[in-house]
Amino acid sequence: MDVIENAIGGKRVRSASTRRSAVYNPATGEQIAELPLSTNAEIDQAVASAKAAQVSWGATPPLKRARVMFRFKELLDKHAADIAREISREHGKTHDDALGEVQRGIECVEYACGIPELLKGTFSRNVGPAIDSYADRQPLGVVAGITPFNFPAMVPMWMYPGAIACGNAFILKPSERDPSAPMLAWNLIMEAGLPEGILNVVHGDKEAVDHILDHPDIKAVSFVGSTPIAEYVYRRGTTAGKRVQALGGAKNHMVILPDADLDQAADALMGAGYGSAGERCMAISVAVPVGEKTADALVERLKPRIEKLKIGPASDKDAEMGPLVTAMHRDKVVGYIDKGVEEGAELVVDGRGFKLQGYENGYYVGGTLFDRVTPEMTIYKEEIFGPVLSVVRAGEYAEAVKMINDHEYGNGVAIFTRDGDAARDFADKIEVGMVGVNVPIPVPVAYHSFGGWKRSLFGDHSIYGPEGVHFYTRLKTVTTRWPAGIKSGAQFTFPTL
Repeated sequence: MDVIENAIGGKRVRSASTRRSAVYNPATGEQIAELPLSTNAEIDQAVASAKAAQVSWGATPPLKRARVMFRFKELLDKHAADIAREISREHGKTHDDALGEVQRGIECVEYACGIPELLKGTFSRNVGPAIDSYADRQPLGVVAGITPFNFPAMVPMWMYPGAIACGNAFILKPSERDPSAPMLAWNLIMEAGLPEGILNVVHGDKEAVDHILDHPDIKAVSFVGSTPIAEYVYRRGTTAGKRVQALGGAKNHMVILPDADLDQAADALMGAGYGSAGERCMAISVAVPVGEKTADALVERLKPRIEKLKIGPASDKDAEMGPLVTAMHRDKVVGYIDKGVEEGAELVVDGRGFKLQGYENGYYVGGTLFDRVTPEMTIYKEEIFGPVLSVVRAGEYAEAVKMINDHEYGNGVAIFTRDGDAARDFADKIEVGMVGVNVPIPVPVAYHSFGGWKRSLFGDHSIYGPEGVHFYTRLKTVTTRWPAGIKSGAQFTFPTL
């Protein structure tokens, strides 16, 4: 059986830890690898390696750092299918979905290739008599990323390409559930010419996370995961004096106005609600049709589509949705469905008890649809992270907006309509960080930035794009005057023009 290794100081290293975690194939329920959970000493070794390497890397011209990213991008393009297969094997998502994840990660590498332009500072001549001023952004030093299971290739690439291009060294702690894709990417970036020690990968659980958050030589931490853990990471990391961006959970709504193309809206909900088995922080988990007629027509269209949903392993090229990531998570999702029934929601399509011939031990849940869900119900308030879509009927547009603005999460939202005035008003008034107009999953492209509002984001910076460059650097402003411009005599008043 495979034993997953760490990557420290430019070399793959097998952990000496006696604490182990199993890695499973969710489609079959079979254990496929063993993951040692790194010791604190091994994390210290990774940080020491990063700190030593960062000094010369931070002084390397940005253009040379960009060239490493260009080569890395070429290698990712070449090996995208290999990475996607590892994602599918350990996460369970379909191959095409995994390929899409890799591509969105590559886009962040492409953005990092532009780092010479992104780090250009500003210059002002004659801010005072013979005095010039310039400002630039400099790397922080050693930074770290803690990433979730649902995007094992893309989310790490939201972090380390930008951080490294900015001149930092990086410590990556991937999810214990699907650690192989990040290791494949590490192989490729080393092949691209990244100096040893600049990217280190250490595997672990909460013990490793706590050590990273407390480590005095780590200057900043990026995190993506559930809201309770995001808040914990933010509070512990900032208490230790670190800069922290911690992205949490979501309850993403899609408002469907009466003038919307309902077939288009139903198709959008299928992909946004059931793609990747709903294990996306940008998945649409709540449909909000406005008006009873709109709601009835929408449910009428959704029901047969969900019942025909093709569920299977990644090896099935016709599969539209795969299994959930672990047996524990499958049971948690089923528990939410049970709770919805108990609290009085109308169960239109029941995904409990789904079994796939030949894959009876896989972690499958069928597509599930609830109607007449209310804001007081657990399945409305909490993030399910599974293939469960709730229909919450709104009597009017203003009620739909208020419902969304009242929710504790503010990650993503969408509206489907032909009315430009309504769409503009919605985008302006909704208290959510990422908004789609006739776009069900409004994940920003790599040259914008990703981040929610309210309890979906802790910290002052969104992730990747321009916000990522600012997060991984600090501003320095220099004011200069040379001897020829200095008049004799001391000046005791505050300097002004």
